[in-house]
Amino acid sequence: MAGPHPDVAAARAGVRRVLADLPPGARVLVACSGGADSLTLAAATAFVAPREGWSAGAVVVDHRLQPGSGQVARGAAEQCRRLGLEPVLVRPVEVVGGARGSGAGGPEAAARDARYAALTQAAGDAGAVAVLLGHTLDDQAETVLLGLARGSGARSLAGMATVHGLWRRPLLAMRRAQTEQVCRVLGLDYVRDPANSADGPWRAADGTALRRAALRERVLPALVGALGPGVVPALGRTAAQLRRDGDLLDRLADDLLHRALLGRPPVELDVAVLGGAHPALRTRALRSAALLAGAAPGALAAVHVEALDAVVSAYHGQGPLQLPGGVTATRRCGRLTLAAHDGHGRA
Repeated sequence: MAGPHPDVAAARAGVRRVLADLPPGARVLVACSGGADSLTLAAATAFVAPREGWSAGAVVVDHRLQPGSGQVARGAAEQCRRLGLEPVLVRPVEVVGGARGSGAGGPEAAARDARYAALTQAAGDAGAVAVLLGHTLDDQAETVLLGLARGSGARSLAGMATVHGLWRRPLLAMRRAQTEQVCRVLGLDYVRDPANSADGPWRAADGTALRRAALRERVLPALVGALGPGVVPALGRTAAQLRRDGDLLDRLADDLLHRALLGRPPVELDVAVLGGAHPALRTRALRSAALLAGAAPGALAAVHVEALDAVVSAYHGQGPLQLPGGVTATRRCGRLTLAAHDGHGRA
């Protein structure tokens, strides 16, 4: 008897590998949009879970940003039920700012925030210990290139982790074309989200194409044309290598922060301890200290960390430094103090 198609087998192997640490009886949810990636993940999980003693359901998030989205969500949910997933939850969400989003991240960030909040809530409601996401190697390559364009440093270039808290990504080693092949082999009817098109209905605030959509349709094909088909796997390998390096640096930076920390709240740091450290560790420790003091994670950028580092390594009497989230950094008598203030300037 012939075995499964190689791409079907690869998807199932990815699920087994990523969930291998879970005990029998653990429940997981597949985040399914109805696209080829998430339907492949749903089918692979529905096959693997009962054989390994896990319970598997699904959650479909309806962003309600385009006509017919409810019908697409119901169709995705029905396919998940036919695959044998239970429970199957459909969660409509409200995306702040609609199809143009709001804030610096635009509609992509607004939709992502709403989606992850709904997935987190659904996991809690269903008693799930993990939510499986259908990101592929192509998504990883796009993430690395977006991080490179932002100049966000090695951690951003490390892309998405296979396992991070509640989130697990079993298909990160597979190409998008492989998931489409899986759907054809298994007879799954997947949809193509127009939001993923550079000419689709979702636009940035200035009316231009969304960054990831433009990257997917225009930049990556141009890179493949110039550098060859190996560029996407190479970007994936780069992300994996940088993630390993970043994990080590983060652990060392955590140790540095522990040694420099004199008290909290407010967060007080020993400048001498920080000043003697390598800049790669010092800047990581300072970023963690700023977050510990209450700085806004989404707004704390490299420029803020660099300015904070200058107060330690290139001090020439700088005054108080304002960080996003109402945190002020002040150096005095060999101590760097990071204190959160209320709206009236009180610590």
